[in-house]
Amino acid sequence: MIPTPQEAWTLLQAYNQGEFHLKHGRIVGDVMRWYAQQLGYGDQADFWETVGILHDLDFEQYPEQHCIKSQELMRQYGLDESIIHATASHGYALTVDIAPEHEMEKVLYAVDELTGLIGAVAIMRPSKSVSDLEVKSVRKKYKDKKFAAGCSREVIERGAQMLGWELNDLIDRTIQAMRASDAVD
Repeated sequence: MIPTPQEAWTLLQAYNQGEFHLKHGRIVGDVMRWYAQQLGYGDQADFWETVGILHDLDFEQYPEQHCIKSQELMRQYGLDESIIHATASHGYALTVDIAPEHEMEKVLYAVDELTGLIGAVAIMRPSKSVSDLEVKSVRKKYKDKKFAAGCSREVIERGAQMLGWELNDLIDRTIQAMRASDAVD
């Protein structure tokens, strides 16, 4: 079964109650939808959004089994293996050996951590918004390893490499995607 974005949201809420995790799921879902449309996969936008919403299904309740427990949970709900593979692959080289294969999986891998970093940079701005955020501001904070230390620069860079994109291009596109999200303040 491939759930709709709304069904994915309901499932995410069954395993996540914290505002941070729910908001992150919404943001990544919206960012994935934006990328689907920008990269020529508009007919798959719901699927990309669903994957984005569900990517951290297990993180709040099972952080030590992240991207492992979610596979079990999704199979219990009868979710399609394409969703299970896609969501698990964002933990590649961290918690699982499931490599991102499809362009959608590579985008998820690259933007999951990056959306957190961009959000942290935006909060530090006078506007507290991505609406006026520029790549150079993100790059400045990106260099400071203590800033948003939980956002892996290694994963972001590996994701950009997987996609064959320059880091600045990935950051710029992701800022644009976050500006289009209703979940971003």
